[in-house]
Amino acid sequence: MLDKRLVIIIGHYGSGKSEFAVNYAVKMKENHEFVSIADLDIVNPYFRSREKREFFENIGVKVYDSSIRNTAVDIPALPAELMGVILNPNSRSVLDVGGDPVGARVLARYSEQIKNVEYDMFFVINGRRPETSTVEGVLKYLKLIEATSKLKISGLINNTHLLKDTTVEDVEFGHELTKKVSWETDIPIRYEACIKDTALQITNKEILEKLFPINLYMREEWMS
Repeated sequence: MLDKRLVIIIGHYGSGKSEFAVNYAVKMKENHEFVSIADLDIVNPYFRSREKREFFENIGVKVYDSSIRNTAVDIPALPAELMGVILNPNSRSVLDVGGDPVGARVLARYSEQIKNVEYDMFFVINGRRPETSTVEGVLKYLKLIEATSKLKISGLINNTHLLKDTTVEDVEFGHELTKKVSWETDIPIRYEACIKDTALQITNKEILEKLFPINLYMREEWMS
């Protein structure tokens, strides 16, 4: 993984950005001793990366989250240690950020510090969500997030899915959509994410080059 030390994961609500962030941190831990993930999602009260604290601690990934531990409330309280996560040159860090321009406001508070370090900001796209099923829809959110966060997106992630019902056709639809967005913005596609069962069925060479198989860590087995 040749990405920068600090990686920001952002995307529209329902894009699967937290799931990708969790999988990304797990993958990063395979190659780096010190890895941390900061959950900055102060918008969506469900499926946050902070809910996997015990899982992360067991594999040696440090978790930073809201100072309010009660997950039944949604108070925009940011971790006091966040500045260290951003600036620490000895740790690979992932920031899981709220899923829309409102959630991106949290980044604006730290934009100047982030600009002073090497960072990537990846925009996660789910082409099966109504708001991001067209190039125009994706571009709308992409531009709003950049304007709100005061940071530039450096990579696109095709994460087009219908959870466990995701098919190869869904992934391929998302690939074509993300490719068009890449042409419009000159932002490269960095990863093509899909659940492992579907990943095994992929034959498209363009997708295979950047394939990132993921586990559904954020959903319990009984969830569809």
